[in-house]
Amino acid sequence: MTTTDNSFSALKLSERIQSLDVMRGIVLFGILLMNINGMGLAHAYGDPTVSGGATGWDLYTWITTNMLFEGTMRGLFSLLFGVGMFIMLEGLENKGAGTKAADIYFRRLMWLLFFGLVHGYLLLWTGEILYQYAIMGFLVFSFRHMSPKKLVLIALFLFSVGALWNYADYRSDVKFMDNVEKVKKYKTEGKELDRDLAAVSYKWDNREWDRSAAGVEEYNTNMQKGYLSVVKFLAPMNREFDEDWSYRYDPWDVLSMMLLGIALFKWKILSAKKSFQFYLIMVLVGYLVGLSVNYYEVNLIMDNNFSLLSFSKSNITYDLGRVGVAMGHVGLIMLFCKSPLLNWLKTGLGAVGKMALTNYVMHSIFAMFIFTGAGFGLFGKFQRHELLYIVFSIWAFQLILSPIWLKYFQYGPLEWTWRNLTYLKKHPFKK
Repeated sequence: MTTTDNSFSALKLSERIQSLDVMRGIVLFGILLMNINGMGLAHAYGDPTVSGGATGWDLYTWITTNMLFEGTMRGLFSLLFGVGMFIMLEGLENKGAGTKAADIYFRRLMWLLFFGLVHGYLLLWTGEILYQYAIMGFLVFSFRHMSPKKLVLIALFLFSVGALWNYADYRSDVKFMDNVEKVKKYKTEGKELDRDLAAVSYKWDNREWDRSAAGVEEYNTNMQKGYLSVVKFLAPMNREFDEDWSYRYDPWDVLSMMLLGIALFKWKILSAKKSFQFYLIMVLVGYLVGLSVNYYEVNLIMDNNFSLLSFSKSNITYDLGRVGVAMGHVGLIMLFCKSPLLNWLKTGLGAVGKMALTNYVMHSIFAMFIFTGAGFGLFGKFQRHELLYIVFSIWAFQLILSPIWLKYFQYGPLEWTWRNLTYLKKHPFKK
């Protein structure tokens, strides 16, 4: 008798690893801490001088998030996704799924890609990551049987390629800024610009317009319009991200962390099975390296008055800083999981992690109704530090709702839907 996909089921709740769910919940909250800047402000995700404020508490907020969370939360989210896909594949292969395991795996990613397109284009979040995870997830399949050492070496190679590309971009930006100065000089002297300098002038003028008070106001106005108008306004940005990021950033930013995550899982680091001493060393070394690099980058940017070249130059060491801090976060989260303290908080965060997809998309739904014209139209109305009040409110809501939901239901609504589509089988929903 031929075996069908319906013979194989998703991971049972009793088989889940608590430390991964707790970590997923913490990282999901950290993701919102960074994403909220793009959800509620124009062109201010990285540069606070464009909108949202760059002094006082707004500056302190930018410094803190860049030191501790920028790149690290996305990196850890990627790491956990790679681990989750590996665990699913390993479970299927252990059950003798054979080639059916590949069918289930790629069908799961196909639906994730679809969810990502809906999330970006229809739920109005241009910074969504599901599409990128699906694309990079297709590549992860071929690495699943490699040893942890090989996975780490490949990840280091990918990080290095990304750093070299960032360095090349920096050199290109240096040349660009030299040409900008030449354009300014030519215009002052009344000289005619050649084709290349005219292109430089056009690019610079557009950048300056986007960053100007008038440009920010125009962006805010577009985001405060009705739903269909916002969909139309954001569609070109979504298309650009989906087309360009998949080869410019994702292999070095996303795939690298997925492979590193699988290596750490195979070494039993992510299941909180190592000693307290091991995780303490991981915290100290990770933060020593990562925070030192991030401190250098933040000061570089601030000392150069948030210039284009300062951001570009800081990107050269970006991965070293974010990966270092990410490893420090991993060690700290595992120490928290091994500790007998705050079990109620672990339970809540674990529930948030079990419903990660639902809670992640919920962030965008909240943002759509708070900031865009589909709801209250408050885009651009908050200062950077004021956005934290919204973040903390969503954290509290999900920390309360997720355990209550899982008391009555097996999965979050999107997790349940995704499982059914993946396995071509209806799983029980209510407990």
